[in-house]
Amino acid sequence: MQIEGRIALVTGSAQRIGRAVALALAAKGVHVVIHYQHSSEEARATVAECRRRGVRSISVRADLSRGREVERLFRKIVEIFGTLDILINNAAIFPKTPFLTCTEAEWDRILDTNLKGTFLCAQKAAGIMLKKGQGKIINIADWSGMRPYADYLPYCVSKGGVITLTKALALELAPKIQVAGIAPGPILLPKNFTKKEAEKIKGKVPLKRIGSPQDIARTVLFLLEGTDFITGSTVLVDGGESIA
Repeated sequence: MQIEGRIALVTGSAQRIGRAVALALAAKGVHVVIHYQHSSEEARATVAECRRRGVRSISVRADLSRGREVERLFRKIVEIFGTLDILINNAAIFPKTPFLTCTEAEWDRILDTNLKGTFLCAQKAAGIMLKKGQGKIINIADWSGMRPYADYLPYCVSKGGVITLTKALALELAPKIQVAGIAPGPILLPKNFTKKEAEKIKGKVPLKRIGSPQDIARTVLFLLEGTDFITGSTVLVDGGESIA
């Protein structure tokens, strides 16, 4: 896909990985919609950074676990830009939830945000893309969706669901829309991690380092403009952690 001049929505793009992806797209001449839920100040800053790269950019707040808010988000995109070419489903939450104390409300909140929100955005985006006969959707999963770890059960399940959703969407939307996933490994560690905990994580990674948000952004660019013959696959970007 030639991406210069295209319209992209990056969910959860006010900060962290989503922000890196949005700025990488803007640097390629893509007009970017910055979605956020709580980080309004960071979203405005990301919009400003995108505009400095010479593209149009807006920020829109939405709770992606609620269908009506997803509908409002996409109405706003069509109202301002007229169409949508690229969807990057990045928004997710990552609370620690030990199995025996995990509540039903916590389960619902995590699955609704991480999995249902991804589905709802893909559904709305596909409706726009199919009318024009092309488009690309990239879902940000996690290596834990393939190899779960302790104390984050709902999160791991939600990301396993995103990986399966990627395959199912690819079948549903072929041949006009390609759908791919990216499964990051240790890219950004939680802010409360100690130096000792960070070193322990690095020690488990074959490449002996933590990745960066730019590693994910570059993978997004490859899936968008590097090939049109990948669909249904999820690319691991984990420094080899999943095979260690």
